[in-house]
Amino acid sequence: MGKPVNQKAVLLKQLGLFTTTMIVIGSVIGSGIFKNPSSMAALVRSPELLLLVWLGAGIVTLFGALTNAEVSGVIPSTGGQYEYFRIMYGDFTAFMYGWALFFVIQTGSIASITYVFAYYFNSIFPLFNLPEETWRSLAVPLPFGTIYPLQELGIKLLTVGSVAVLTMVNYLGVKEGGIFQSIFTVSKIVAILVLVAAAFMFGEGNTVNLFEASKQGVPVGMALIGAVVLTMNKALWAYDGWNSITYVAGEIKEPQRNIPKALMIGSISIIFVYALINLAYLYILPIDSLMSSESVAADVAQIVMGKWGLTFVAIAVMISTLGTSNGTILASARVFFAMAKDGFFFRRVNYIHPKFHTPSKALLWQCVWTCVLVFSGTFDMLTEMLIFVSWAFYGLGAYGVFILRKKMPTADRPYRVWGYPTVPIVFIVFAIVFLIFSIVADVQQYIDGHARGEDPIINSLYGVVLLAIGIPFYLRFKKSILR
Repeated sequence: MGKPVNQKAVLLKQLGLFTTTMIVIGSVIGSGIFKNPSSMAALVRSPELLLLVWLGAGIVTLFGALTNAEVSGVIPSTGGQYEYFRIMYGDFTAFMYGWALFFVIQTGSIASITYVFAYYFNSIFPLFNLPEETWRSLAVPLPFGTIYPLQELGIKLLTVGSVAVLTMVNYLGVKEGGIFQSIFTVSKIVAILVLVAAAFMFGEGNTVNLFEASKQGVPVGMALIGAVVLTMNKALWAYDGWNSITYVAGEIKEPQRNIPKALMIGSISIIFVYALINLAYLYILPIDSLMSSESVAADVAQIVMGKWGLTFVAIAVMISTLGTSNGTILASARVFFAMAKDGFFFRRVNYIHPKFHTPSKALLWQCVWTCVLVFSGTFDMLTEMLIFVSWAFYGLGAYGVFILRKKMPTADRPYRVWGYPTVPIVFIVFAIVFLIFSIVADVQQYIDGHARGEDPIINSLYGVVLLAIGIPFYLRFKKSILR
């Protein structure tokens, strides 16, 4: 696997509380809030239920952040959750978590979110594309479907180019990456607040929309439970990324204090922003109109801003998605660097640039694999498969609070989780229930798909299979360490 890297360069603590908070917010608010409300509304068909799901997902996320905040204060190390798992559960669990991040979760997120940026760029400035017969002729069959690497070539080229540029910004210094993140995050929040203000000030909406259910009727019984689970899944995806800040703990000033503060301030801010924009959507669009909207933010902006509305939303989404990609690129590479330092990733990745003091090779490896996922076109599919796995790790991370209190009772804890033990228990129970209902919903979708003559897959099962692919790599790295 190569020899350990000998070097004197170190990671520098250059990120303060403001930038740290901007990374938390910016890593979460991406394209989901501009796209997901329509499909979520189509599932629950009730404005009250829709708002409750968003609020519920936000509270669950806050509970997870509060729980993680205590752990981050005890173990303020670069690699964040990966390092937590090493101390809580040992090398195997930590490696599997890091493997899932590199193989799909974080790289897939970067690919997916940056692709949305390129897609909206293409809506303003049309990009080059190959004729359909050309890209279809170069199809690649896979067990879970066929991929077309050269489909939407222009959008994919802009996606990988954007990933490369953001990678180089973060390559040149964590401070530079942090400045970019702060600019993107402030810009996206301002854009969202402008849309909200325009909706309430200039839109001819109606507060009745907040209480009138769909004419199609609200699901009942098991159908309602299934609809809420699937809706919650989409909301949680829009809230995902809140723990990324822990990955970069080694470059944060006073991490034991600033990480818990950033997690709490960031999580509460995100809940507030999401609640505001969903209220604005519903104020302008009745639930049935919201359900049928292909781009709810664009439809609302066009109603309240006229012909410039579509351009405004396209720019807002582009800013938002670039900011989310930048935050994910900045933070995630630190996990792979920490893994390599421990011997559980390729040793060459354990390298700090002597001039820029960044994990430069980890950033480059992350960039290359992300670009592979972009051209494969499978990033959304793979990410959906691993949402199940992500929540299993979230539950394990929360349970780790109890392990650390028993294993390290005298450790300095600048922050103790509010509401202990209720808050972490509620989060753990939610994670378990969510996992169970995710399996049930996946199986039901599989059965319904087959009944319609489709060829569906069970996402949660494939997620476990994708995770299991990492086991031979773990054994290989472990063997190398023991030599």
